[in-house]
Amino acid sequence: MHAVDFIEKKRDGGEHGADELRAWVRAYVAGEIPDYQMAAWLMAVYFRGMTPRETAELTLAMAHSGEVLDLSSLGRKTVDKHSSGGVGDKTTLVVAPILAAAGLVVAKMSGRGLAHTGGTIDKLESIPGWRAELSDEEFLRQAREVGLVIAGQSKNLAPADGKMYALRDVTGTVPSIPLIASSIMSKKLAAGAQIVTLDVKVGRGAFMKSVGEARELARLMVEIGRHAGRDVRAVLSQMDQPLGRAVGNAIEVREAIATLRGEGPDDLTELSLALAREALEAAGEDPARAEEAWRSGAALAKLRAFVAAQGGDARVVDESERLELAPGVFELKAEADGVVAELDAYKVGLAALRLGGGRERKGDAIDHGVGVRLEKKIGEPVAAGEVLARLYHRDGRGLEEARALMGSAYRIGRAAEPPPLVLETVA
Repeated sequence: MHAVDFIEKKRDGGEHGADELRAWVRAYVAGEIPDYQMAAWLMAVYFRGMTPRETAELTLAMAHSGEVLDLSSLGRKTVDKHSSGGVGDKTTLVVAPILAAAGLVVAKMSGRGLAHTGGTIDKLESIPGWRAELSDEEFLRQAREVGLVIAGQSKNLAPADGKMYALRDVTGTVPSIPLIASSIMSKKLAAGAQIVTLDVKVGRGAFMKSVGEARELARLMVEIGRHAGRDVRAVLSQMDQPLGRAVGNAIEVREAIATLRGEGPDDLTELSLALAREALEAAGEDPARAEEAWRSGAALAKLRAFVAAQGGDARVVDESERLELAPGVFELKAEADGVVAELDAYKVGLAALRLGGGRERKGDAIDHGVGVRLEKKIGEPVAAGEVLARLYHRDGRGLEEARALMGSAYRIGRAAEPPPLVLETVA
């Protein structure tokens, strides 16, 4: 194909056909299109946009740029759940066992965190012995036998996305809704699940800052799923303040386990059940089965079986104190009486990052034991000298900056109501 003609077509506002997009993606993965030409095209897309049909065809081309898992042999309804990224977002650790206990097969490829947002794989790797790398055969066998498998993304899964995202990250083209949608959905399509439930975060701690942006992204991803013959539903949820009270890795796994026991924070429980109900409804099942699986303890048992199947110490499900937290604890205290009026999720995420709980560059090592425990959230009263948050640190690493971030994350006022959690559903 003629790369310059292809780039100029989008630069001038033209619409690409399906065959063109497949040829473009195929040539790029094969090394026939250099990075500088792909970068030029990405910038053209950033400024000119893409039609929904174009975005769907691009997504399919990216999904088929490598291996596509076939889950049809499992013989049951398969579901995948994805979050667009937030602070304290450990819903996968709660939703996936609920759905598996309710009779669906949860087969999910997941990622690691970057910058202020956490990754499911990082959280799970705080469990001693748990492993993320599975062969295709192991992945399918565990899905069949346990009904729940979460693995690190295979390098052969949607390789075009990996290459294109690396370019977007260094060329200022990340915040393009068509490119975000195609990136997320290409991986979901390649992973093979028939039902995809999306949690699209909105607010300070999310990549989508406004409800309008989040709604546009959600609708586009749902349309891509429909174009590909998948049932995709999206829930828009608030991310102005962190989800739950734990932000980190081991500390978030502890909170997820507590939630499956019925002892977790209300917001995490509410959102997890809402997402599980959406997935069950999409599968043609009774949404009430989500709460049944949660209340009966079946979901907790499913988590135990999942951890053991991937080599982890399943005792942590009953003895979560086995998930080690960093020994240093700093207590951030309120300077005045009042009510928590604001709790900036982005700053809380950055505080956990500075303590060593996240990575600023791909490949950075992380400390699974550090993190933040939020003792007070929006709408809760506080007295002067009372603890707002506890920062778990190791030998003071990053503590000074994390203290400053947490101090500015809180604003104490006279009165406040917690923001609504579930904003709307797109199906």
